[in-house]
Formats: sequence, C-alpha cells, structure tokens
Amino acid sequence: MNHLSSPIAFIGGGNMASALIGGLLRSGVHAHEVLVVEPWAEQRERLKQEFGIVAAEQATPALADAGLVVWAVKPQLFREAAAPCAPHVGEAAQLSVMAGIRTDAIVAATGNRCVVRAMPNTPALIGQGIAGLYARPEVDAGQRSSVEALLAPTGATLWVDREADLDAVTALSGSGPAYVFLFIEALMDAARDMGLTPEQGRALALGTFSGATALAAQSAEPPSVLRERVTSRGGTTHAALVAMQADGVPAAIVRAVRAAQRRAVELGDEFGG
Repeated sequence: MNHLSSPIAFIGGGNMASALIGGLLRSGVHAHEVLVVEPWAEQRERLKQEFGIVAAEQATPALADAGLVVWAVKPQLFREAAAPCAPHVGEAAQLSVMAGIRTDAIVAATGNRCVVRAMPNTPALIGQGIAGLYARPEVDAGQRSSVEALLAPTGATLWVDREADLDAVTALSGSGPAYVFLFIEALMDAARDMGLTPEQGRALALGTFSGATALAAQSAEPPSVLRERVTSRGGTTHAALVAMQADGVPAAIVRAVRAAQRRAVELGDEFGG
C-alpha cells in the first residue's frame, strides 16, 4: 500500500484492528498515517509499544483528515463509540469489521452511505484469514480497492452481493476456526485414548489438518473425490467414515453452521437493525 494520500482511522484498537494496523505498517505505511481512537489505557499503551502509534483516548477533529474509517469496536459499544466520532467522519469511506452491525446502522450513526462491511476471522492475526465483504451501492471502485488493499495482509477476501449473505459468511468462516479447533481437540483425545502422548497427538492432528487443507486447496478435484481416494472399502478409513455417518456427524455439522447463521441474524436484529 505504501504511503497514503490521507490517513486511515481506526475506532477501536483491539485484536482485529491490530492485525490490520500491523499489515499496514509492513506494507510501508508510516505510523503517523494511522489514527486510532481507543478509550482503554492498556490498549493505547500496547499500540504504542507494538507499533509506535499514539492513540487518542477520544474522538478528535483529526479524524476529519481520514480517507477511510475502520470501525473495530465491540458491537454492543458501537452506538456509544459512534456518537462523538460522527461529526468528524462524514466524508470518509467507512469499513466495519464488527459482527452484527448492519450497514444501515452505520449510515444512521454517521450520516455517511459509503459503507463496506467485512466479516474476517481470527487466522487474520497470522495473515491466513479470509474476510467476506459487502459494499453498499454508494461505494465506488477506488474505495473497494482501498478496502482490499487494507485487508490483503490478513489473508484472502470474498465479496458478496447481498448483505444478508454475511450472516452465512459469519456462520461458515467467521465462526469456522472454532469448528476446526474442536475437531483437532477430538483427534487429540482419540490419540490419547490410543496410547499416544499429547505431543504426538497434537503433531499428528495439526499436520493432518494442515496437509489435507493444502491438498484440497491445490487440487482441482472436489473434497468428495479426495475423500473417496483415501477410502478403501473394508479398510480403516472406511470404518471411521461409517462410524461418523452412523453418528450423524455430517448432518450435525450442517445443523451447527445453520444455528450459527440464525444467531448471526439475531445479533443483527439486536445490535444493527
């Protein structure tokens, strides 16, 4: 991204904001080109120590210089955070990384209709995330590109045409790392039950997940074909998959993701309607 024509402002300086700020600085942006409003003294000190950024405790007129404002506060704190910022951010494009806050709520709070909403996930912290993106019609191509450039160091991006689709993104990839961690935990438990050490179980589970994911990403074949190639009738893999099917594991996963989607809709109704 290199040097910016105008600063980028972050309202909130927590983990996701820090992941984005770190990516900006690695891409050549200077710390003085990044504005942060963060009410918590501990977070402000961390930003100073980690990035050399002196964050403001509250909104200041300097926010008016920003070309892009990133909303990164907890959803239940959005309205409280937006009120003092709104007089200064009416001209900047808005990017929200808050779960559950719909773009209509951001427009109502800021008076600005140029809003992009993102749903990232925690692997963004190591540059391996994926973020679903939705842009209101008022967002132009240049603003979309700025958002993509900001998110690029955190991983991949995927645009959706309907804001409602972000509820599905939230359920699948936003919450998805927790599903993967649960499966890894179960594999490690199985390793322990079979007499392997915790260290051995962890290494085998993580290596299997990362390797299988890399293979699926690089293969032109769908996961179903890759699964079939590992599965010989009457063999060990077949025995495991038959047990999973008997226990309804695939259907349970679908039900779980749909439950997350429903909860995403509920949160949107509660915080961002």
